[in-house]
Amino acid sequence: MERSFLNALLCATGALVMAGGALAQDVKIGVSQPLTGAFAADGNYVADGAKLAAEAINKAGGVDGKQLQLVIEDNKSNPTEAAATAERLIVQDKVPVMMGAWGSSLTLAVMPKLMEYKVPMVVETSSSGKITTSGNPYIFRISPTSEMEAKAFAPLVKTMGVKKADFLATNDDFGKGSMQEFTKMLKAEGVTIGASETMGEDATDLSAQLAKIKASGGDTIFVTTDVEQLTLILKQAKDQQVTARIITTGGSVSPDQLIEQAGDAANGSYHLVFFTPWFPDAVKNPEVAKEFMAAWKGAKLDVGGLTEGFRGWDGVYTIAAALKDAGGKVDSASITKALWGVHVKGVNGDIAFIKQGPAGKESGQSVPSVYLVKIDGGKVVKQ
Repeated sequence: MERSFLNALLCATGALVMAGGALAQDVKIGVSQPLTGAFAADGNYVADGAKLAAEAINKAGGVDGKQLQLVIEDNKSNPTEAAATAERLIVQDKVPVMMGAWGSSLTLAVMPKLMEYKVPMVVETSSSGKITTSGNPYIFRISPTSEMEAKAFAPLVKTMGVKKADFLATNDDFGKGSMQEFTKMLKAEGVTIGASETMGEDATDLSAQLAKIKASGGDTIFVTTDVEQLTLILKQAKDQQVTARIITTGGSVSPDQLIEQAGDAANGSYHLVFFTPWFPDAVKNPEVAKEFMAAWKGAKLDVGGLTEGFRGWDGVYTIAAALKDAGGKVDSASITKALWGVHVKGVNGDIAFIKQGPAGKESGQSVPSVYLVKIDGGKVVKQ
């Protein structure tokens, strides 16, 4: 009788442990970022921001008592690998929701997998218009489209005296999409378009493109690439005595990193960014920006990564809000439905989704903030 009581007690205790384990079960979030390859610098910063957000959320008790577990995959800056990471995360790791995949070509490669498995993804960086207009109801983008960015810049065209513009952009959806939208906007503002040059994502010698742009005689060069390639462009433009001012688009260059890597060649360049860590009080939600910056500093991460790392922070907080709104349900269908109703105070402004794309298959698009800064005398200056 005593043994029977002990067995019953052990069984009951085991049941409680199992129940407790189920209650405290982690919620997996799949993350696909370029941790190696041409875009590695940016992808690692986004992953760092995501980790900090998950850590902060978990430290505060998680979401409805559940801890967030990031499952991070390296898409190697390659579209084929990006699609493979999505499939592994969904099929092998059983993630009900994803964040990714940095570059537009990488995100576009992932999108068919989202459709196939009906898994939602928060897009934290990519800007190509095709992402939210192609009829994928599992896409929720918190970064601005190239069209939004171009429209935000439009009021500055005349005040900055842009009369003839040239372009230099990566030969992918990110670069070509930006070039297309800015060309359209500039023409509408009466600006003459000169040379429109493209480059490989990993190209290191841009002398031929810069020579054509210099010969065009424009006053402004719009450049779309990542921070590492831009460093080379700035140095080579200085060597070739290119006098036109350079304005970067896409928000994925770190002015602090450019100052460190390009030195004097960075002076005089302008940059469209989506977060201003140099002026945290200038953003819509300064308290959120300061919390993110404190976490970044506390982790002793490179200050130059703040302008990219916030994307991962905002992305994870957006997913956490959807998980909370889903009322404890952690299946993909419930999370997809909940994402449509989220309202998040993000580093890059208020996050909520409007519908874009064909009726019945709309994607979600948030409307974030866009800022212009300049590097002058080795410092970032507000414009």
